Amino acid sequence: MTAILQKTIPYNPLEEKKLPGIQPLAPEAWLMADDAYAGQMAERERLLASRRDEVLQLDARAMAAAQELLHMALDALDHGAGDTALRPDGVRVPVDWEDPLGTLGRFAQQDFCILQKPDGAPEHVLTGAVLCFPASWTLAEKYLQPLTGIHVPVDSYDAGIAARVQRLFDGVQAGRPLWRFNALWYHDPALFQPRSQLSPRDRPHGSSAGYLRSEKQVVMRLPQTRAVVFAIHTRVLARADVMRQWGAAQGDGRAQP
Repeated sequence: MTAILQKTIPYNPLEEKKLPGIQPLAPEAWLMADDAYAGQMAERERLLASRRDEVLQLDARAMAAAQELLHMALDALDHGAGDTALRPDGVRVPVDWEDPLGTLGRFAQQDFCILQKPDGAPEHVLTGAVLCFPASWTLAEKYLQPLTGIHVPVDSYDAGIAARVQRLFDGVQAGRPLWRFNALWYHDPALFQPRSQLSPRDRPHGSSAGYLRSEKQVVMRLPQTRAVVFAIHTRVLARADVMRQWGAAQGDGRAQP
């Protein structure tokens, strides 16, 4: 399969950021399209058609939140037209309010995870997601898990980070989204890379890998249902393009080749 790549990235993915690396985001910037939109959307369509159970899950408790998110996305992109949504590439997608995440997955470039905090629970729980581009994890293992379970087996996600992330999810305000990014070198540029948490972890291969994979991760609160949305915009770039754009500005960042 031909690699689906971006040519540029709007932030320096080689820059070292202390975890969790959260920054404020302009309210209108939570949903964006980039130069790989057409290619990524074709891959999303393929995955939703052929592997839907692997890339989409929605608990009944999260239906209202998913519908609210779909409404916000249609408004943000100004692509709504009655029963269809007009994508940036000119394709019209039927809007199905009974399948809100499936609809989102067919016109928005981002993946979306919905997290809700049950009454009396200490953590937010993943109650719905459209996740076409997993980077070394599987939706099946993380669905209906709390935040600490979602991050197994991430070594850096210790008790201190877990507490900070939970405070972030508790405190994020509607209309004031937050964002961070990650960046890792990959040999394989494929967007759909699920891996069980029980599988051995790959060793870093930054010195020889040909592609940089970076996720812009947005955390935002839905104003009506009060659910938290974790949106993931995945970019994969060839090493040469990353270094051409950002190599001169690079210090000793974690994605340093």
